[in-house]
Amino acid sequence: MMSEVLKMDEIDKKIIALVQDQPNLTHTQIAEKVNRSQPTVGMRIRRLEEQGVLQFQAGINLKAADMYFARVDLQTNNPDNIYDIVKKCPFLLNCFRLSGNINMSIMMAGFTIEDIERIVNIHLRSDPDVLKVTINLITDIMTDFVIPFDFNFSKCECKLDKHCWKEE
Repeated sequence: MMSEVLKMDEIDKKIIALVQDQPNLTHTQIAEKVNRSQPTVGMRIRRLEEQGVLQFQAGINLKAADMYFARVDLQTNNPDNIYDIVKKCPFLLNCFRLSGNINMSIMMAGFTIEDIERIVNIHLRSDPDVLKVTINLITDIMTDFVIPFDFNFSKCECKLDKHCWKEE
């Protein structure tokens, strides 16, 4: 069914698998592996990118980074406000809206476990629209997991020592 909606065939799926496994392969190398011409592979990759199906993303590898990561689940009366909070804090990596009572899930990072607690307390637990907060520390990541990380700590209000807190 996904193939019909995204208009992908077996060659597209092979190209995506190759790019995921070996992102530095050239179009020529991919073409050799899928038995197609380099221009054909280039055209397919461009179409997949335009559809938003295939994306190349730089960032930090959560599996290798010397940081703590957590998933924060919460119940809120104002999901749009949570999106705004996540956009402002570089330690809040991504946010997902969910169905059910727990209606938001946030991927987050911190340099210490105390950082994670402090960020959650300042940004989420202090919000009157947030009714419930649960933090689950991520203890292991099976494979490489790359996600953008904004090192511009100046826009954050959580005032973590040595990071986004400016002494006056």
